[in-house]
Formats: sequence, structure tokens, C-alpha cells
Amino acid sequence: MKYLVMVQGAQVDYDAMGGKASEHSPAWSEDELRSMFEYMGAIDNDLAESGELVDAQGLTAPDRARTVGLGPDGRPVITDGPYGETKELLAGYWLLECESLERVTEIAARVAKCPQPAGAPEYAVVIRPVGNPDGGEV
Repeated sequence: MKYLVMVQGAQVDYDAMGGKASEHSPAWSEDELRSMFEYMGAIDNDLAESGELVDAQGLTAPDRARTVGLGPDGRPVITDGPYGETKELLAGYWLLECESLERVTEIAARVAKCPQPAGAPEYAVVIRPVGNPDGGEV
């Protein structure tokens, strides 16, 4: 079964990783960033070696995002980020092929233990099965 394992974040988290502290998060040092990237890289390597990794990507900061919707007249309405009304959003993901929900939960628990500076916000890691509407695998 395929699962999407999602890591959440906010614009202020990206700012903190760039060295800009806020009331939401302390600034990250180069050593803290390196530690985080090494930790996530080790997870990627382990999942690739086990054959469970389908894809994994970290996403750019929300201020580089664009939302396309429809206005009342049916014409596209385009908005560039960041968005004040959005507190948390998708920061990165793994698409995994795992034997069970229990296995992917073990992986998500490992992801949740990623090192970060003291005082940085902690986000839940979200697991979503990838499948068709009748519950079967795609």
C-alpha cells in the first residue's frame, strides 16, 4: 500500500531556518540545519535501501507559492504567497510503499524526532493512505 507521509511547517519556520528568529521560533544555526538535513537524509537513505521510498521532497517556502482559484465570474484568480490566513502548510513529504500502516507509523515517528533548536514549534507528522475512492490501492 502507498502512503503519503507529510511534514508541516509555516513561513516563520522557513524564516527561522534562514536565521531570522520570531516569537514563533528561534533562529536556526548552521550546525542545527546541518543536523536536520543529515537526519532527514539518513531516513531517505534507509527507505531507499529498504525499497519503501517512492519519492521524497522538501518544498520551498510559502512565500514562493502561488494559489489559483476561480472568481465569481469563473475567471482565474491568482494569489502569490505567503498567506496570512494559513498558519500551517505542507513543508515536505515522503511517498512510501509499505506493507502496513504500522510500518509507516514507525517511519513517521522517526521523522517526528528530527532534531531542531530548543523552542522551535513541533508539528505532527501526517500519514494519508494513497488509494482510490473505494479504498483500494491505485
